Amino acid sequence: MSGRARLALCAAAATLMASCALLPLVTEPTWLLQLVPLVAVQTGVGAAARRVPLGRTLTVAAQALVTLMLLTLVFARGHALLGLIPGPDTFRYFAGLLQQGTDDVSRYATPAPVTDGIRLMLIGGALVIGLLVDTLAVTLRSAAPAGLPLLALYSVAAGLSGGGADWLWFLVAAAGYLMLLLAEGRDRLAQWGRVFGGAPRTPGGPEGAVAPVRTGRRIGAVALGVALVVPLALPTINGGLLDAAGAGVGVGGGNGGTISAVNPLVSLRDNLNTNDDRQVLTLRTDTNDISDLYLRIVSLDDFDGTTWKPAQRHIVGVPDRLPTPVGLGSDVDRGKVTTTVTAADWYAQDWLPMPYPPSDVKISGRWRYEPVGMTLVGDRGQTTRGETYQVTSLDVRPTAEQLAAAPQPPAALRREYTKVPPSLPKVVARTAQEVTAGASSHYEEAVKLQDWFSVNGGFQYDTSVEVGRGPGAIANFLKKKQGFCVHFSFAMAAMARTLGIPARVAVGFAPGTPQADGTVAVSQKDAHAWPELYFEGVGWTRFEPTPTRGTTPSYTQSDTPGSSVPEEALPSKGASSAPSAAASPSESCAGELRRLQACGSASAAAVPAHEDGGDGWWWWALTGLGALLVLAVPLSPLLWRERMRGRRLGGHDRTPGGAAAHTLAAWQELTDSAWDHGIAPDESLTPRKAADRIVRLGHLDPAAGAAVHRVADAVEQVLYAPAPRPAPGTAQDVRRVTEALRATVSTGTRLRARFLPRSSVRVLWTLSARWSSLRTRLTAARPTLRRPSGQRS
Repeated sequence: MSGRARLALCAAAATLMASCALLPLVTEPTWLLQLVPLVAVQTGVGAAARRVPLGRTLTVAAQALVTLMLLTLVFARGHALLGLIPGPDTFRYFAGLLQQGTDDVSRYATPAPVTDGIRLMLIGGALVIGLLVDTLAVTLRSAAPAGLPLLALYSVAAGLSGGGADWLWFLVAAAGYLMLLLAEGRDRLAQWGRVFGGAPRTPGGPEGAVAPVRTGRRIGAVALGVALVVPLALPTINGGLLDAAGAGVGVGGGNGGTISAVNPLVSLRDNLNTNDDRQVLTLRTDTNDISDLYLRIVSLDDFDGTTWKPAQRHIVGVPDRLPTPVGLGSDVDRGKVTTTVTAADWYAQDWLPMPYPPSDVKISGRWRYEPVGMTLVGDRGQTTRGETYQVTSLDVRPTAEQLAAAPQPPAALRREYTKVPPSLPKVVARTAQEVTAGASSHYEEAVKLQDWFSVNGGFQYDTSVEVGRGPGAIANFLKKKQGFCVHFSFAMAAMARTLGIPARVAVGFAPGTPQADGTVAVSQKDAHAWPELYFEGVGWTRFEPTPTRGTTPSYTQSDTPGSSVPEEALPSKGASSAPSAAASPSESCAGELRRLQACGSASAAAVPAHEDGGDGWWWWALTGLGALLVLAVPLSPLLWRERMRGRRLGGHDRTPGGAAAHTLAAWQELTDSAWDHGIAPDESLTPRKAADRIVRLGHLDPAAGAAVHRVADAVEQVLYAPAPRPAPGTAQDVRRVTEALRATVSTGTRLRARFLPRSSVRVLWTLSARWSSLRTRLTAARPTLRRPSGQRS
């Protein structure tokens, strides 16, 4: 084998070895197996072009063209001529696939699933790096600069990886680069001859050129060992952006140190969009009402017009007893809540999730205290992984009157927490003024902002929406009115600051789900962000602008029941106004909802009176009625489903009970629609798990999946929340999901769902239950109908 051929093989091997660093980023290694033959073909084309020989430029051009054709064959053969030759449609398809990959990278946490977009980014990126390495090391015969693209490939992987076995992938990538350097050195020595071959070669002895090659190998091995061992002996430097947990805690003993502004929102969208909703924390608490049991991780108080992040703060040792929160007066009613928190073995968070405001924390390990945000942060690699700790917190219960009468906060605090950068679009402040027009206090302004976002502003909760980046992101959100908790909390806090209300954003977990054993389970999808506004005499106060998420604070709710309930949902277009003998929503209610006595009943429609038009009309009326009955028999399942859909998704009274009944009826309609399209209901599942099952089995797109979860969240509010929050747009969400289910099934399934829906079996169940009830009543009444003994007939 010639020296150049050996160098080409080493260049290909170095590329593949460096590509191994990307393995921890995705769930499956199949893409690497697909990459191997593509790199082999790319390398073979280069070797053949150099053997012809072609010029350097033509060699690189030939390799680039073949690389493009390979990518076309693998990813876009349906959009290319003969499945191999790319055209304009091919490049448009590649652009769309790359955009999809970019969205997937931002949506999923590592390890991410290997979607088509991510696979193109992995394989295409590795082939580009392979072309650069081959060009530098083999075509231009300069192996040392070839380490730069290899380093770029490894750096991208190291920056996105969660740590763990990073040293192994560094070892593999470094070994590949070292092998490439040694191959080039051997090729250069072979061209010079035996420079060190002064002594004659003995039979069977080594050539003179072998000695420097061996020396080079030894030097390379020693250098690689030093690169691996020396960092282990150096002091650990935490807080870098590539740190696995992203703590940002400075090194230092005693009571000093700082915490840097590492943004904790990087994985929030991933947690909300994950298909594997793992449990993060388990709580045991002595309070009977968990609606306010938010677990706060950190507060974001530095606003640059684009995003919110925690400012750099001084941290100290954890005091024996935490101080009273800033601004909390003695006249505000409060209680104490003790909560024991157990973190999952896989959950490694540097900030300690705690109810706010904490007054006492009992935890082992290396933890520091940040006084401004009243948070605990791990020091020198300390995380929450597997930790069990106890937090005593204050249950602050201010009244609306106390908040409305709050005096101006201190000038320093107001100056720091009302800063708005000049880059913030003017529409943000203008919208805040319009929404809060007529308010007589900062408290009324805050409540109006909250209600505008959560109830009457037309906003929808959607974790997949994109509102852009930069200073215009908040303005885009206010225009599109779609987003998730980050958008709602960011926008409300920014608007509050424009009104002169001190504001910041808190990140943590919304109240979890009560379990049968008395614990509360907090999962990834409970990850949440909410605004905190400052009122002198009360302190930092939570608000909840995100619709269908969390709980509305009691001090922001209206005293008039039902006054904040949104407009009634319009009935579906196919709804019939005629009365029906079919079962009402309460009679076809699922077992779990019936057990909780949460099923509603729709009001019966009024039957119009018919005038008698003459003696001969009754015969024609009976004849027409018989004909209609003959036609209606095969269409009765269709008519029943249309009637039920109209009643469930139609209007409702504006009382809290009416809104709750409407939500439960909408959920019943959603599960029946899924049943009609082949997804049988499973009443043993919670609404959240049932929603996950419908999204998964129905292969729903992100928008439809978000609609399913919005309805499920509203049902959980009705079933578990002490004071359920209104859920606007539920009927529209159910219709959106039904259309999405109809689009994903075959024509036969679609026709069956239309004309012979599976859920129509509920009519038979209802009739059977009524017949059983009637027989029971007749049996109980039969002894009273018997004649007295001795009576003669």
